[in-house]
Amino acid sequence: MLSVALVGCGTGRALVLGPLPDPLGAARETSIRTSLTVPARVEFRWILNESGSRVDGLGVVRIEPPARARLDLFLDNGEGVLSAALVDDELRLPEGAPDDILPPVELMWGTLGVFRPMMSAELVGGDELEGEAHRYRYTSGDGNAIHYEVKHDLVRAVEMLDGGSVLQSVHLVTVEGDGYPVEATYRNRVEFRELKITRTSVIPADSFDPSIWDPRE
Repeated sequence: MLSVALVGCGTGRALVLGPLPDPLGAARETSIRTSLTVPARVEFRWILNESGSRVDGLGVVRIEPPARARLDLFLDNGEGVLSAALVDDELRLPEGAPDDILPPVELMWGTLGVFRPMMSAELVGGDELEGEAHRYRYTSGDGNAIHYEVKHDLVRAVEMLDGGSVLQSVHLVTVEGDGYPVEATYRNRVEFRELKITRTSVIPADSFDPSIWDPRE
């Protein structure tokens, strides 16, 4: 029987065991080990719940190292809902596209299982957590805190906080030895919005047309 380990993160806060030795060095290693390595096309189903209303459909994200991702959401009838491209620290949206459905850049990278703090973020410390997990604590350019929880080189949560209050979060379910999260749930607790993505397939790719990285054109 094939046995796999599922790693998930719920909404509860993990118990802090103590400070993480050399958080800067550990963060660098985590960044390397979770970075994009090969081009791929990841297909998924999505469900958006917002203030009591629900919309769902199909989606695809095309991924290319070192730091490019193109996201497209569709209804089940094939009608386009939203397109966006994530390039380094920039989220690119077509003119007039809704800018409140998707998470901010740091959390967007987290949905792909990538630990990628923005260049403007500053590492302020790290924690050893129960269950052999780590938390890296950053401050962002706008003054909010960004916390990353990682276990066995798998990102399992990214949270944006104001003081002790979680404003937005991404929680992941991953399989050890697999390339991308099986499930990602984004919650905006201020605007009462939840976007849940469930992976259906991963298709290797050679490369993509460079034009897809800027949906504004």
